[in-house]
Amino acid sequence: MKKATERVDVSGELNREKWLSTISSRIKTMNDSGNPDEFKKCFPRLIRTISKHHGLHTGLNLIKKIEVSTGLRKPTLALYDNCLHFIGGGQKYGMTMALALQDIFDITILSNQPVNHRNILDWYDLDLSRCTFKIIPIPFYEKLGSRHLDPALVESKTQNPFHLISLESAKYDFFLNNTMLEMVYPLSNLSVMMVHFPERRPRYYFYPDVYTAIMYNSKYTASWIKKKWKLEPHQHIYPPVDMEVYDGTTSKKNIIISVARFEEGGTKKQLEMIKSFKRMKEIYPEIALGWRLILVGGSNPDNPYLQSVKDSLGDDHIDLKINIPADELKALYRDSKIFWHLCGLGQNDPAKIEHFGMTICESMQNSLVPIVFDGGGQREIVEHETNGFRIKSTFQLIQYTIQLMHDPIKLNSMGNAARLSSKAYDKVRFIKEVKAFFISLLNQYISD
Repeated sequence: MKKATERVDVSGELNREKWLSTISSRIKTMNDSGNPDEFKKCFPRLIRTISKHHGLHTGLNLIKKIEVSTGLRKPTLALYDNCLHFIGGGQKYGMTMALALQDIFDITILSNQPVNHRNILDWYDLDLSRCTFKIIPIPFYEKLGSRHLDPALVESKTQNPFHLISLESAKYDFFLNNTMLEMVYPLSNLSVMMVHFPERRPRYYFYPDVYTAIMYNSKYTASWIKKKWKLEPHQHIYPPVDMEVYDGTTSKKNIIISVARFEEGGTKKQLEMIKSFKRMKEIYPEIALGWRLILVGGSNPDNPYLQSVKDSLGDDHIDLKINIPADELKALYRDSKIFWHLCGLGQNDPAKIEHFGMTICESMQNSLVPIVFDGGGQREIVEHETNGFRIKSTFQLIQYTIQLMHDPIKLNSMGNAARLSSKAYDKVRFIKEVKAFFISLLNQYISD
């Protein structure tokens, strides 16, 4: 992985890891030598010399490293997510990382809109009471009145609006970027970029190559990191799935659910689901009799796509559930039989095809049979005709759904297969892998 260069002013001269490691090691040896007076005398002078010749930031980073390596304090970590105020799978991924690491690090969670402990507990059933939340508004977007921090609005002649986050990152030992936002330049000693998908190609303000490590959520995402960014990602950790509430003892209801954010661009295809459900009832009225479609997802209040979804309902067997708490979502998973997910349908842009599909796995944990678009990370989850179906058209969506409605034995057997295969993505496994990865980085940081 390439390190920082001098192409941006905020970087300073940070391409001296080996030199800093040598200095740090000698200072640590000096501190452990049993002569504290000599250490107190030499250390400030050394830091002043380093800062004078190599910049204040380099001196501060060296101090931070020595404080941690000598056990003077717990390491600090900042986790940034510019979409944290929206309920979503990527945000759940980041917050579960915070849960896994809050015993090891002093964690500060950075967001651009108000979010607090109560929100995270309600949305994801995660207790982050040992983490601190800090809000950093971005004036560029505040002036536009935009809650969605769209990086496409930033032009080459525009000053990087995420410079504020870069400056904030300098205060911590670790910086974890959970945003897929390549415009944030890390100034911490160690940095990790969690890439859910490389949405934009390299251009101005492009800094993924500066990070210590790149994490990724699926093999599909990794393939596009290599294609679009020409970078080799480091660590693959499948998302955490922790939504199992169905124990097999209660009767399920004739419900199809879809759980996906109501994206303003309509990439999750809720409108297509509504049309398909209505069409299915017209073609197969007897088989579809008594079935309901429930569309669940997060959204901001002034979402034109959500309004178009509401306007298209016109059926008392179709319900919308917007920004619901975790308990209500769990109840829907417990009661439902079939899961629809059409993200990627009719798309040529790989960024608009599901990168993994956490809610698909959540449904499978509760013995729902998933019917999903045949593309992206969904191919890593759903084995066609074994634990679900992969489809290329709404015609296939209807046909496979009718098969399951008409054959309860097949519905039950595929639901059991889905539940069994979902165990590969559980939360316990995720926490174990996240801890191991960050502990390895921390140990290297301390020992160098």
